[in-house]
Amino acid sequence: MINRPRRRRAAALLLATATALTTAVTVRSAAAAPRPGSLDGVWRMDGYGTVVTIEEGGRRLRSYETTAVSCLPGAADATRSAAKGPFRQEGGSTVSVTPDGPRRAQLRYAESVGHRELRRVDALPAACREKEPPKDNLAVFDVFWQTFAENYPFFAAKGVDWQAVRDRYRPRVTDGTTPDELYGILAEMIEPLHDGHTFVKGGVGDDYGRYFAGHREDTTIPDGTLMKRIDEAIAGNLDGAVPHRWGKGRIAYADLPDGTGYLRVTGFVNYTDEKTYEADSAELDRALDEVFTKARTAGPKALRGLVLDLRFNGGGSDRLGLRIAERLTSRPYTAYLKHARNDPKDPAAFTRPEPVRVEPHRGPVHTGPVAVLTGRLTISAGETTTQALMGRTPRTVRIGENTQGSFSDRLDRALPNGWSFGLPNEEFLSAADGRTTYDGAGIAPDVRTPVFTEENLAKGDDPALREARRRLTAGR
Repeated sequence: MINRPRRRRAAALLLATATALTTAVTVRSAAAAPRPGSLDGVWRMDGYGTVVTIEEGGRRLRSYETTAVSCLPGAADATRSAAKGPFRQEGGSTVSVTPDGPRRAQLRYAESVGHRELRRVDALPAACREKEPPKDNLAVFDVFWQTFAENYPFFAAKGVDWQAVRDRYRPRVTDGTTPDELYGILAEMIEPLHDGHTFVKGGVGDDYGRYFAGHREDTTIPDGTLMKRIDEAIAGNLDGAVPHRWGKGRIAYADLPDGTGYLRVTGFVNYTDEKTYEADSAELDRALDEVFTKARTAGPKALRGLVLDLRFNGGGSDRLGLRIAERLTSRPYTAYLKHARNDPKDPAAFTRPEPVRVEPHRGPVHTGPVAVLTGRLTISAGETTTQALMGRTPRTVRIGENTQGSFSDRLDRALPNGWSFGLPNEEFLSAADGRTTYDGAGIAPDVRTPVFTEENLAKGDDPALREARRRLTAGR
C-alpha cells in the first residue's frame, strides 16, 4: 500500500505548465474551433504540467504530459457514451469536466478532493505533434530532471540544489549508458529528497525489477514479518476483543471492554476487487454504517470514546479519508486548503488555495472524544485524514509519532523509454492560518509515545494504544 505507482488519487491526469504551452506552434488543431457550448478542444490547467484534449463531440478525453523540453502521451484516455456526464478511464477511475464560461472549465477526479482550473488554448504545444519523440538516454534524463524542476515545490525545504544535481549527473549519461546505470542515476538523484511521494521505475508494465521509492530517513518500510508482529501487538492490547473486518482487511473495528471503540484503517484504496473509487467508497460506507450505529453514538450504550488507528496507513484517496471525518462531527468545518505549484520557474508560486470542507454525515455520528494514533508509517491520505480531524470540535488528541510528511497527490509521469516516475506538486495548508504545511516533518502528536519499536514488539506492548484508552476512559 505504501507509495504504489499504479494508482495515486488524481496524479495520472493533472494538467498544464505555462512554459510548454507558450512554445506551442500556431497551427490550430481540428478541435480548436468548437461548437458553442462544446467542450471539444485543447485545454491547459493552472499547474500540473499537462494538456488535455476533448474530442469526438465531447466523448473522449486525452492527456499529454508537458515540460519546456517535452510532450508525451499521458495516462488518461477516458471516454463517455454521451456529451455529458463523467469520463471513465480504463480501470474504472472517473473524471468530470464542467464548463465555467466560454473558455474555462473545472476538472475533478472522483477520488480526489478539490478541482483543477482548465483554460481553453488554441493548439497543442509543438512537441505534442511530434510523431516520434526522442527516446535516447539523454532525452530520458532531461524529461526526468525538467519535470522535477518545473513541478517539485520542496527543493529549498529539502536543502537540494536541483540545478547542481543536473550539472553533476547529466555528463554521466551517454548513448552507452546501460539501463541499469541510467536507472541508478535517476534513483540517486532523488534519494536525497527523502520524499515519500517520489519514485522511479526502471521497467515497463509489471516489471518492478528496478524500482526506487523515497521515504523519510528515519523510516523503515516493514516487510511481511514485521507487519505480522505489529498486528499481534495490537491484538494483544484489545483485551480479548476481536475486530470485525471490511475492505479486504484494511478496515477493522472492535468494541472494547472499557466502553471505547477501536477503529483501524490501513489504507484508503483497493477495498474490493473492482479497484474503483465508487466500489471503495461503497465498501467504506458499509463498514462505517455498521460501526456508527444509533446505539454507539447516542444513549446509555454510546461509546465513551473512539480510538482511530492510522499508524500503518499507506494512503490512497483523500476523499475516503474525509468520509471518516464526516462520521465524527455534527457541524461542518474546513479540513484544510490545497494548492499546487503553477510556475515552472518559481517553486514558491502556487494556484489559489482551495478550501476542502468536512460535511457531517446525515446518519448517526460520533461527537464524543476521539484519539488518533499516528506514526511515521501514517502516509499521504492517512496524513490528510489526520489533518482533516485537527479542526474537529471537540478537539481530537493525537498520540504516537510524527506522520511521514507526504501530503500531495502524486504526479505520476512517463519517460520517453516507457519507464515511469512520480513526484509531489501540491501543498495541503492548515485551515487555522492558511499558511502552515506539514510536508517533510509530518504532523506532530499531542502526546508522544513509542510506536512499534523492537522493544515494544518483543514485549507485545502498544504504548500508544494504551495511552489512548487511558485518556478516553479518564474523560480527558
